[in-house]
Amino acid sequence: MSTVVVRYTPRPEQADENQRLVEAVFAELAETQPEGLRYTTMRLADGTFVHVAEVNGEENPLRHSAAFAEFQKGIVERCEPGKGPNPQEATLLGSYRPP
Repeated sequence: MSTVVVRYTPRPEQADENQRLVEAVFAELAETQPEGLRYTTMRLADGTFVHVAEVNGEENPLRHSAAFAEFQKGIVERCEPGKGPNPQEATLLGSYRPP
C-alpha cells in the first residue's frame, strides 16, 4: 500500500470552486466505486486543503477519473503563489476505527 498526502492553499476567491471540483471527484468515486483506493479530502479553517490517498495495488484509480483530471486542470493557478500542491509519500503509523 502507498499513501500520499497533498496540501495546498487556493486563493480565497478560488476556494469554493476548488471545493466544487473536489466534490465532483467524490461523486464520481461513489458512482464507480474503484477497488484499491481510500481517499479523503479536508478543507481546513485556514483555507488549506489536504488530500490523503491510500492505494492498494500498482495503479492509482484516480488516474482513470475524469472528474479528478478536471480537478487537476488549473490547480496551480487556483492556488496562492508558493502554496500549490505539495504531494508527499507518507507512512501510516496508526489508524483507529471503532467497531
